[in-house]
Amino acid sequence: MRASSERVALAAFLAQSVLAGGNAVGVRFSNRELDPLWGAALRFLLAALALGLIAAVLRVPLPRGRALAGALLYGAVTFGAAFGLIYVALVELHAGFGQILFGLVPLATLLLAAAQGQERLRPSALAGAVVALAGVALMSRAPLEESVPALSLAAALGAVACFAQGAVVVRRFPPVHPAMANALGMATGAVLLLALALPTGSSLALPRAGETWLAVGYLVVVGSLVFALYVLVLHRWEASRTAFGFVLTPVVTVLLSAWLDDEPLTAGLLAGGALVLGGVYLGAVRRPRRGGVYASSGRGIDGP
Repeated sequence: MRASSERVALAAFLAQSVLAGGNAVGVRFSNRELDPLWGAALRFLLAALALGLIAAVLRVPLPRGRALAGALLYGAVTFGAAFGLIYVALVELHAGFGQILFGLVPLATLLLAAAQGQERLRPSALAGAVVALAGVALMSRAPLEESVPALSLAAALGAVACFAQGAVVVRRFPPVHPAMANALGMATGAVLLLALALPTGSSLALPRAGETWLAVGYLVVVGSLVFALYVLVLHRWEASRTAFGFVLTPVVTVLLSAWLDDEPLTAGLLAGGALVLGGVYLGAVRRPRRGGVYASSGRGIDGP
């Protein structure tokens, strides 16, 4: 049973990491027409409706008590705070470089989880994070030769911290089905993003360009699937191990950004990507020893 659960988690981890590679590119295209906070709110409103419909068809019950509180808090931290920051950051940052900064998420998650008594500082996770960060540093050299706006960089780093804390939150509260958890979480995030968009004078106009609708549609459909897989993995793996998906995803994002957004594809990006893959193997993909600390704690968001 444990081996089967590990295979399911690994397959979901790889799938969500690859599929998430197009998300930052989609955000970048959405930002070309829509104000960032409104674009994020629109995406999550539509995604919440779609996932809510799926949960209704599956007859998933509405969570109560601490389970409901956990889903709402997960939504506020992940979809409200983290995505509000990353949408603002990607107005100026290339999608590939913005996604590269998420290479810090595993280390941030491990440190936050350890500080909150949820995990131990494991040698394999630390080694994987160091190798992945070396890859991130190498991949970042070329983009950093150009001017990087300080506020955009600060927003992206704030998003890193929020994503890390969101994973820790999921593991701390009782399980909720992925479709329901993300429907509630995205609805919460959308409300918060709208509350921020209105006072700042954001235009709430619907997209007119076909490529903007295509980007929003991709983010709604594929993004919803990515987060369903993400929380499924969080139920089976520790938060810091799951977070290594954030350093695997940039490899895909850089390739897509080079193709669709004219981001330079250099030898440093490719060599750094190889180091990232090595770090992901050390910290997440390599199967832990029997009886190790990766065993599910039985907390977090339940799988289907």
